[in-house]
Amino acid sequence: FWSGSLLIMAWRLAWLLLALRCSCSHGFSVTSSSSSTSDLAAQHLSRKAVAAAWSQREGAEPLALGSSAAGGFGMVRHLAALALALPALWASRRRAIRAISRRARGGQDVQSHQLPAADRWIADLDLEGFGKEVKELGERLMREQGKEDSEHLQQMVMWSRVCAVVGLSTMWMGPNPVSVVALALWTHSAWTMVGHHVGHGGYNRDASDDYNSRGFAIGSLYRRVVDWFDWMLPEAWNVEHNQLHHYRLGEDADPDLLERNSEKWTGTERTVMSIVSIFLWKWGYYASNTYKEMKVSEMQREGRPFPPGFDPKAPLTLGDLLKGEGKGVVSRGDFFLRVLGPYAFFHFLLLPAPLLLFSPAFFLSGIVNLLLADILSNIHGYIVIVPNHAGSDLYRFSRGCKPKSPTFYLRAVVSSANFPTGGDFNDFMHGWLNYQIEHHCWPDLSMLAYQRGQPELEAICKKYGVPYIQENVFIRTAKALSISMGQSNMRVYPDQYEREQDMMKWSSDVKQQELMAA
Repeated sequence: FWSGSLLIMAWRLAWLLLALRCSCSHGFSVTSSSSSTSDLAAQHLSRKAVAAAWSQREGAEPLALGSSAAGGFGMVRHLAALALALPALWASRRRAIRAISRRARGGQDVQSHQLPAADRWIADLDLEGFGKEVKELGERLMREQGKEDSEHLQQMVMWSRVCAVVGLSTMWMGPNPVSVVALALWTHSAWTMVGHHVGHGGYNRDASDDYNSRGFAIGSLYRRVVDWFDWMLPEAWNVEHNQLHHYRLGEDADPDLLERNSEKWTGTERTVMSIVSIFLWKWGYYASNTYKEMKVSEMQREGRPFPPGFDPKAPLTLGDLLKGEGKGVVSRGDFFLRVLGPYAFFHFLLLPAPLLLFSPAFFLSGIVNLLLADILSNIHGYIVIVPNHAGSDLYRFSRGCKPKSPTFYLRAVVSSANFPTGGDFNDFMHGWLNYQIEHHCWPDLSMLAYQRGQPELEAICKKYGVPYIQENVFIRTAKALSISMGQSNMRVYPDQYEREQDMMKWSSDVKQQELMAA
């Protein structure tokens, strides 16, 4: 850009000097006014402007340049005038560049030719207008929540419990698809629909205390068993998902950023581990990593330094923990006693134990069905959760942004993908994670509010030219696997187009750097 500007300035200066030389040789009328020379510079010193302006001077006393002395004197005077004009030209250039920078960060078209074709929409975006409309839509949806939303939640809870009854009442019959599917849907819906949305506070305004995020599934083992019992500790999930993932979406600080998390795999391991993870990712990754994030958060609050070599942003899998990589941050004994142990004991031993009253074979059948259902639940969870934020058509970001800013809403859209939406049965089977774009824009709304708001948000995105990705789970899963296997990369949002007033440095990042250096 700067090289091109200097070349253009040099070219136009050469034309001006040529015009001056011609004026001296042919006796054109000239003026000693330096202000007119400044006008020429401000008009980018075009050739036609030079020819016209230097042959017609308004209000100036003509000076004949017939003699060489007069010509030389005139040349000196006008070169001096040009020297006075150059600072004005330079200042004009600087103002233009600052305007370019401001417009770019606001999302208007400036240098779109420098962007890849898939990113050109960024230069044309009215980011402030887009953010304003998305925010207003979320506020309206929140105001419209009421009794209907609470009743809808109760209906979804009933569907989940019907799955539990069907699965538990048939699991004695030997391994069978009815029990496996019903048990898997029970576990899946209890997490993705009830625990997820209640934990975000989606029903704090219009539901009973049983579904208020301030006490749901936290505080005791009893509340965990009654409200939401899964491989993850709810308190740890709240830190890792509700805080870090949701408000640092697509950044390096996002603990669920698949592209970064899979970089540690090399060679054929990338392919093998990408496939294996689908079958065991809840207890093999999510349980340990959410617990690690909770422990890191505790250490930051207490000001305790991290062990040498510990990277708080690196994922901690169960395998890593067993190898001692979380030493000094996560205690293996504490993790098994507090996180994995209670669920494994209750779900796979205590739950089928009544079948021993009838037959040991029934008990074993129950265990097998529960294990198969857990595998199916892992697969189901993976394909409706991980692909939401992974794919070569989604964006990563280098800096943090303020919550509820225009940039925050933009990132919620362009770093997320929806699955087909609409209809309670379809949405139930997707665990209501087919509204991931809407959920990341407004995390504390009800499931029913996302159904209402989805068409309107899609229309806003279309109006402003913002990509709104919606594809089926199989296409999205293939794209996610392509990322984790290293076959493709996510898009990187151009930092120069970020809206500076929306950017922020998170205090947790500063604290982590201090503790790593301690």
